[in-house]
Amino acid sequence: MPILDARDVHGGYGGMNILNGVDMAIEADEVGVIVGPNGAGKSTMLKAIFGLLHVSQGEIRLRGEPIHNLSPHQLVQRGMGFVPQEHNVFPSLTVQENLEMGAFLKPANVGRMLGQVFAFFPPLKDKRRQPAGELSGGQRQMVAMGRALMAEPSLLLLDEPTAGLSPRYMNDIFARVREINAAGVGILMVEQNARQALAIADKGFVLAAGQNRFTDTGAALLADPDVAKSFLGG
Repeated sequence: MPILDARDVHGGYGGMNILNGVDMAIEADEVGVIVGPNGAGKSTMLKAIFGLLHVSQGEIRLRGEPIHNLSPHQLVQRGMGFVPQEHNVFPSLTVQENLEMGAFLKPANVGRMLGQVFAFFPPLKDKRRQPAGELSGGQRQMVAMGRALMAEPSLLLLDEPTAGLSPRYMNDIFARVREINAAGVGILMVEQNARQALAIADKGFVLAAGQNRFTDTGAALLADPDVAKSFLGG
């Protein structure tokens, strides 16, 4: 059974559909990557999965249970985490305070989960008393991902986790994504750095105009000349 199974998903804003029948499924041990041109519906799909956008048609299941149109709070309780692209840290709080905020559903596990997050993101341990707003963009992204992990999700959604980062931090974030997945967390992420993201993806979804254009393994999509020509710059 896939950890996430979305079928024929429709939804949008102000009566206008952005998603026009998207299908998407990943297993618990997979990294899934959504790529496509601007306006394709990539981030909209993540919002629909996380209850931030009304699904007008279709269904979304988490471990076989229907979850479409549940609230984000309910989804966190069911084991889903979400890291938005922007405004994803509390800049005036310290790194550790940011992380502790993520454990509000499981306060008894704070100590253990802090240790796990610091193991995934070693730079955060040395900066745990520093305000998150003083960190580099890459380090703030680590804080945002770490805070989502504090609730012990079985599925983690990431919206453009490497946006605006240097190549060094981009590669570092992708390496951490693979480590987190290897530790038992399914991951579905939207990425603008399509080639690099598909290189670490078990499964890739190429969207255009709110529909699936291609769905395959990351390696197969990278090797597909039609994908390369239309979506990867040749």
